[in-house]
Amino acid sequence: MHFAATLALYISRNFVLAVLAMLAALTGLVALFDFLELLRRSATKPDATFGIVASIAGLRLPWIAIEILPFAVLLGGIIAFWRLTRSSELVVARAAGVSAWQFLAAPVACAVLLGVFATAVGSPVASVMLGRAEALDNAYLKTGGGPLALAGGQLWLRQSDRALNVQGVAILHAMSVKVSNDELDTGTVSIFRLDGQDKLLARIEAEAAKLERGQWRLRGARVIRPDQLPEPATDLDLPTDLTVGRMQESFASPDTLSVWALPGFISLLERSGFSAIRHRLHFQALLALPLLAGTMTLVAAAFSMRPARRGGVAKMIGSGVAAGFALFVVSKVAEEFGNSGALPTLLAAWVPAASGLMLAVALLLHLEDG
Repeated sequence: MHFAATLALYISRNFVLAVLAMLAALTGLVALFDFLELLRRSATKPDATFGIVASIAGLRLPWIAIEILPFAVLLGGIIAFWRLTRSSELVVARAAGVSAWQFLAAPVACAVLLGVFATAVGSPVASVMLGRAEALDNAYLKTGGGPLALAGGQLWLRQSDRALNVQGVAILHAMSVKVSNDELDTGTVSIFRLDGQDKLLARIEAEAAKLERGQWRLRGARVIRPDQLPEPATDLDLPTDLTVGRMQESFASPDTLSVWALPGFISLLERSGFSAIRHRLHFQALLALPLLAGTMTLVAAAFSMRPARRGGVAKMIGSGVAAGFALFVVSKVAEEFGNSGALPTLLAAWVPAASGLMLAVALLLHLEDG
């Protein structure tokens, strides 16, 4: 038992060092190409100095590292296990009665812990830094009025109507939207107030609206109720739990939100009538990251633990890289199907990792017992 524990610790140390080295190398390589792309985009932007571009590239590093982690685990695992096999250390361990499952348990646990760390700790850090990077990108490299302008200049949203005595909603449509200094102003606004059974209670037509903390301030609002004459125009306040920041985040990338903030934000989006598919899928993908990292470890072991004397080492390692890369690509393709709504978010996030896990376990069973 002491021998198996010592061996597991030794293999884990080699595995973790190889994974971290590969993670640093791949992150640096991807960041270099990202930096070059940012330099190309900044060529026609006189305000985008070299320092601004370098800041954007540096702020994106944690996000890149999390994105590349599964493939880094695969390549680092292949290198670590291949070295141990080439030196016959794993062959001697298996001849001494230690099964592959015993000395692979520790590396798999390390990979899962790396995934948990990336999800629980890395995601909040990466989301904050990526949000800052996107803000700099929007300010210096992109043209347009920001995320809300991407919606065609108009705004549709639904929110809970706390001003009603019964459970109801308010649906707001603004013909034009302008954001400046963390304030949102609109042109002509139509608001439909419905009760819990979707029965129209009132319609509000306002000349303009301004979103302030905790309320919409409606200017020149006329309230029209069923079977009643329109009320005289006046200024009204409509309570809301939306803010300008939250509305901008709803149009921004889900990567700018940490795993801890996503559940509450998803609930807010759905109450406000925005689509939360991207945010749900990103949340499930973050939860599935530890499983995907563990799966990549088993895939690496399955393709790199065959003794070198059997020949075909390059082909075997190449097959392992191809299998892991295929799994990585499939997970991204499934993510795109999930974003389009063609697949449920749970299936899109978890099935690629689970199917890869079953494939790796089958290969290891064949290697151990076949």
